[in-house]
Amino acid sequence: MARLRKKACVALILFTLFVFGTLMGLRTLKPSDALSDLAPGSEFLPMVGGKEERRSASQNAAAPQERVRPAAAAATHARVVLPNAGPEGLIFYDVHIFYYVWYGTPHMDGRYLHWDHVLVPHWDPKIAASYPRGRHLPPDDVGSSFYPELNPYSSRDPDVLESHMEQIGASAAGVLVLSWYPPGLADDNGEPTEDLVPAVLDAAYRHNLKVAFHIQPYRGRNDQSVHDNVKYIIDRYGDHGAFYKFTTSTGKSLPLFYVYDSYLTPPESWSELLTPAGSHSLRGSAYDAVFIALIVEERHKHDILAGGFDGMYTYFASNGFSFGSSHQNWKAIKAFCDGNNLLFIPGVGPGYVDTSIRPWNNHNTRNRVNGRYYETALQAALNVRPDVVTITSFNEWHEGTQIERAVPKKTVTRVYLDYQPHGPEHYLELTRRWAEQFNKEKEQWLM
Repeated sequence: MARLRKKACVALILFTLFVFGTLMGLRTLKPSDALSDLAPGSEFLPMVGGKEERRSASQNAAAPQERVRPAAAAATHARVVLPNAGPEGLIFYDVHIFYYVWYGTPHMDGRYLHWDHVLVPHWDPKIAASYPRGRHLPPDDVGSSFYPELNPYSSRDPDVLESHMEQIGASAAGVLVLSWYPPGLADDNGEPTEDLVPAVLDAAYRHNLKVAFHIQPYRGRNDQSVHDNVKYIIDRYGDHGAFYKFTTSTGKSLPLFYVYDSYLTPPESWSELLTPAGSHSLRGSAYDAVFIALIVEERHKHDILAGGFDGMYTYFASNGFSFGSSHQNWKAIKAFCDGNNLLFIPGVGPGYVDTSIRPWNNHNTRNRVNGRYYETALQAALNVRPDVVTITSFNEWHEGTQIERAVPKKTVTRVYLDYQPHGPEHYLELTRRWAEQFNKEKEQWLM
């Protein structure tokens, strides 16, 4: 009997250690409720702190009839584009994924672009002095904690574009949200890429994907310049078969625009563009659309409403870093949106690590935990029953949010993170699984 009691005690101790170890390993799935003192991308944050129903009746609408046939489609075998049907299988137009075309290589672009990202210094000189400066030296040293299976690539490479569309199709995300700057403009580390938009649209069309536009902040951006941007985009690309349009519950099919860092422009200015009485309103015109603003701080939800936006999205893949990106706040944000006829579009990501370009920002890292962090975020999004879910991101390599295929890589000076023990497809497969679950659950919500 004593021997049995001893074995039972040993078994209990081992079980307790196992549970404790598991809980410690999952800590990264639920960061502290307190906001960190630095949010990813916060160098862009300011230093101070009668609408038509826009709800989607069905996100999985058929491709709109285009008056101008895409160039690439005309050059290849014609294919009937069916709702939700792609060469990679079922895809869902209520799953949107952020996509970047700012990468370059010497072969295609004359030099490396973005893979050689600078090391961003901390704004406090005393802290900055403790960290390295300079920039990355591709191809072995790139501005990411992960290494792409395609190697450092050019976004202008047709083979790369084709591979990206195949991967996005495999993930079941139906809409890629293209990071967009007006002609001649770019971010601080890249070069203008607006001329790439036709190639992206054509490649997306070949894979039955849609393209929405993510209007980025640029010098001089305001409500009037965005008015001109929207007209330019719709006039130039609105008839393309891959141009995404959101079907509202009233049956209207309207373009959808995400506006990054929308809070940089005051709501009074946005209202001139986005309310019917505005001085240069788009409402009711040929350029009317669904406009989605970024919510970072809690007060932004009131500004978004006052500005005349149709909804809000969270973007950031770091749970706990801001009010908007914290899963625990999504239920309240959704309730606010439901009460004010706004769309709430939660953004989820597989993890976050930007220390390759912000070496001082380790406290905002969110470990992937072999996919469990991603699945926790996806479940949190589904719990609020959204019309659309966004994925951050397909290929934002600098911030480690990519689901694009990555491979193990070790050099003399660096060891990159990877997806092991899973393969390069792991996050594409997880995305597909959850996209399918999202749509199964949505069928139940709508019954």
